[in-house]
Amino acid sequence: MILLTLMLLALILVAAGAGMILFNQLRNADISAQEALGGIDVQLTRRADLVPNLVATVKGYASHEQAVLENVTAARAQAAQAAQGGTVAAKAAADAALGTALVNVLAVAENYPDLKASANFLDLQAQLTDTENQLSFARQYYNDAVATLNKLVATLPWMLMAGIAGVARREFYQAPVAHQAPPTVSF
Repeated sequence: MILLTLMLLALILVAAGAGMILFNQLRNADISAQEALGGIDVQLTRRADLVPNLVATVKGYASHEQAVLENVTAARAQAAQAAQGGTVAAKAAADAALGTALVNVLAVAENYPDLKASANFLDLQAQLTDTENQLSFARQYYNDAVATLNKLVATLPWMLMAGIAGVARREFYQAPVAHQAPPTVSF
C-alpha cells in the first residue's frame, strides 16, 4: 500500500514537472516572438527618424519635387504610428509604404548631381542602407521566432498546454500583396 502511494505520488510529481517544463517552453517562445517584434519596431522608428533629415537635405536641392517629399513625410508618420502599436499587418503595410516613398526620394536625388555628392546626403544614404539591413534582419528574426512558437503551439504535447499558458499562434511578418514586387523607378 505504501509502495503504491509512493509510486502514485512520484507519477504526479513527474506529470507536474513535465507540465511546468512545457508551460515554460511555450511562454519563452511567446516572449521571444514579442521581443523580435519589438526589434522590428526599433528599426522602423530608426528609419522614420532619418526621414526628416533626408527630406530637409533633398528639399534644399529639389524644392519643386514637393509631392514626393510630402508622400515620404506622410509615410514616415504612418510608419512611426505603426511602430508604436498595431498589428503585424499594419506594421508591414507602413513599412512597405515608407520603403516605396524612400525609393522615390532617392530617385529624385538622382536628378541632382550636387545633392548626390553632398556629404550629408551620402551619410544619410549610408545610414538608411544600414537601417534597411538591420530591418531585414529584424524581420527574419521575428519570422524565425514566430515559426518556432507556431510549431510548438501546433504539436503535441505543447498544444495541450497552449491554452493554459495563454499562448496562441502568431502571424508572420510579410509584405502586403501590393508591395511584394520591387518598386519601379523612372527618371
